[in-house]
Amino acid sequence: MRTAPGSRLSPRLSPGAGRDDTDIECVRTTKKQGKTMASDAAQKTILKLILSLPSPILRAMSGGGVVYKGGRTLDPRFQFFANAAKKLPPMTSLSPAEAVAGSAKGLAVVQGPLEPGVRTESLSVEGPNGPIPCRAYRPEQPDAKAPLIVYAHMGGGVIGDLETCHAFCSMLSSICRTTVISVDYRLAPDHKFPAGLEDVLAAYRWARDNTARFGAAAVAPAIGGDSMGGNFSAIVAQEMMRKGEPQPAAQILIYPAVDVASETASMTTYADAYPLSRATMDWFMGHYIGADADPADPRLSPDKTADLTGLAPAVVATAGFDPLVDQGEGYAKRLQAAGVPVSYRCYDSLAHGFTAFTGAIPAADEACREIAWLVRELFEKRTL
Repeated sequence: MRTAPGSRLSPRLSPGAGRDDTDIECVRTTKKQGKTMASDAAQKTILKLILSLPSPILRAMSGGGVVYKGGRTLDPRFQFFANAAKKLPPMTSLSPAEAVAGSAKGLAVVQGPLEPGVRTESLSVEGPNGPIPCRAYRPEQPDAKAPLIVYAHMGGGVIGDLETCHAFCSMLSSICRTTVISVDYRLAPDHKFPAGLEDVLAAYRWARDNTARFGAAAVAPAIGGDSMGGNFSAIVAQEMMRKGEPQPAAQILIYPAVDVASETASMTTYADAYPLSRATMDWFMGHYIGADADPADPRLSPDKTADLTGLAPAVVATAGFDPLVDQGEGYAKRLQAAGVPVSYRCYDSLAHGFTAFTGAIPAADEACREIAWLVRELFEKRTL
């Protein structure tokens, strides 16, 4: 057994001398994880104290004044985060691997806890390129009449994992009283379009074939997601229509990216928004879309599909301070015009990605709970 000179794990100093290298590495890993958890907890405590300050003080700490754009006023807590982010390297200057690591570290501090009474279960679903890791969120008292929900996280197709929407998925499960299956789909640039979409489609079809396992209604599951996950969700509903398969019980589209080929006014108005700017969106798409792909392909830009008639009922939510706000609202209006039942909400004071800020921004937590209740109301209308 070899140890670094002076290491606290030196055989001469450790009562565990004689353990093999695997044991020593386990101790190191456990201590490192413990320090990380303690650090995250400390950061959350400090952050909570700062964010509890009155709005005028938070704004003063964030450069002063009220952020007002496009007729909307930014939540002071989002303003605080946006100002703090200016001191960090922009995502566009990072490699995808660096962006993945940085995003995960940041979300660990701002995300809320798992909802009481919800337990998680690790799953592995067979996909087009091997097993797809998934996580099931199971409520304490499920409603046998409620459909399953399959959920795809945000991240531009480049970042994110099962932790990204952990708190929100548990919230959906608790409020809707059904199992939510979160999909850890493949990411670009290693796996460009359509790899991530194909994984979500495979997970959706698997869930549809396994509703009894989770005690859910024997109907097609709902499909949902935020940002790129919202893009996937809109496309899944359209793919079911194209393939002649049953429509999802619902579409849950949260600040969805439904058109990566066109311009809208909000792309200019909120071009420098936090956390999603125009430059960041271009960075995501530069990694996600291959050279031979057409951005106007409906499997990239579902808003390019001409006929939306017959698609599943939808809950569509947008954030006010978001380059994507116009296209999300526009897609909701197109669905309504096609006769699709739609519940639409725009959370004017919030920014893109608010589902991940439930532990730091009360308005984000409230918005997420309202979205979950809108989904539950939609489910209950199905059974009337």
